[in-house]
Amino acid sequence: MDIASYKLDGNVDAVEFCPNPSLHHILAAATYTLQQDIANPSRLGSISLFSATASGIQLLHLVHTAGIFDIKWNPTGCDAFGGHPLLAQADADGFLALHSLHPTGSSLFQICKEKITSSMCLCVDWSPSGRSLSLGLSDGCVSTVAFRDDRLQISQTWEAHEHETWATLFNARQPQLLYTGSDDCCFCCWDLRQPASSASSPAFRNAKSHKMGVCCIAQSHTDPNVLLTGSYDEFLRCWDLRSTATPVLEKSLRLGGGVWRLRHHPCIGGLVLASCMHNGFAIVKIDGGGIRTVETYDRHESLAYGADWQRGGQGSSLVASCSFYDRLLRIWKPNSLAGKS
Repeated sequence: MDIASYKLDGNVDAVEFCPNPSLHHILAAATYTLQQDIANPSRLGSISLFSATASGIQLLHLVHTAGIFDIKWNPTGCDAFGGHPLLAQADADGFLALHSLHPTGSSLFQICKEKITSSMCLCVDWSPSGRSLSLGLSDGCVSTVAFRDDRLQISQTWEAHEHETWATLFNARQPQLLYTGSDDCCFCCWDLRQPASSASSPAFRNAKSHKMGVCCIAQSHTDPNVLLTGSYDEFLRCWDLRSTATPVLEKSLRLGGGVWRLRHHPCIGGLVLASCMHNGFAIVKIDGGGIRTVETYDRHESLAYGADWQRGGQGSSLVASCSFYDRLLRIWKPNSLAGKS
């Protein structure tokens, strides 16, 4: 069910609904646009802040930035920065920036910014406490950054992969464990209790399951033993974390396009939203009976990149999705959720 669409000012690649209970209608969308000037090419970006509801979409605020690869709201309930929602930005100039959301949800303002790398910051994730962040870098490294007293400080950086690191994720139950995925086809877990000098030895490393680069990693909110990975090889893979030595690959599903983003539904266990690059968006159900596609969405005409569920009840959830070259943001409600409450 299509609700609204909006044309952005650049190539849109990430969308994130605010998880704060009183601000579920707030949506952030980020862009990355390469200006092809031979003498001085530049990577420009923006963050657009919207109010998105079942009635439509309204632009509230626009922030011009460097080209952005990823954005992420901090976890709900953490006391960092007085409990205000914070939006982390990983950008092409190698910076991590944090933006605070005005209490009314009407605007963003930058509170701190830190140079992380001379390469590019490709992805970002918050620890469950909201006191640290992880970043995947275009040179294959991974950085962890502490957030204290409105300041960012790099904790450690190590060479995690041979090629671009596209995904980082803190374990929700054991935040000392950090998962990463890369263009080198490797899916790894790192124990952050180890010093950076020995971080080249991951807790585990899987180099055989993914036939192409690992683009995204997602842990279930309702069952933290379930971890998902998405890859350029078009497969969504479901892992069981209960193995003490290494995750066990339980099942997989080919979605017909590179699996760029995965989002677990905030309320319905086993329901997953997938961005499939060249094959639109899919809603997948994972349960004891297996894994299957229950719905697809093909209203975008370009690379399907960003996607997120709006928080709320089972039947009230909306989806925001975006596509790159046509600069389009869409708000829709899955038909598979129609009538649920």
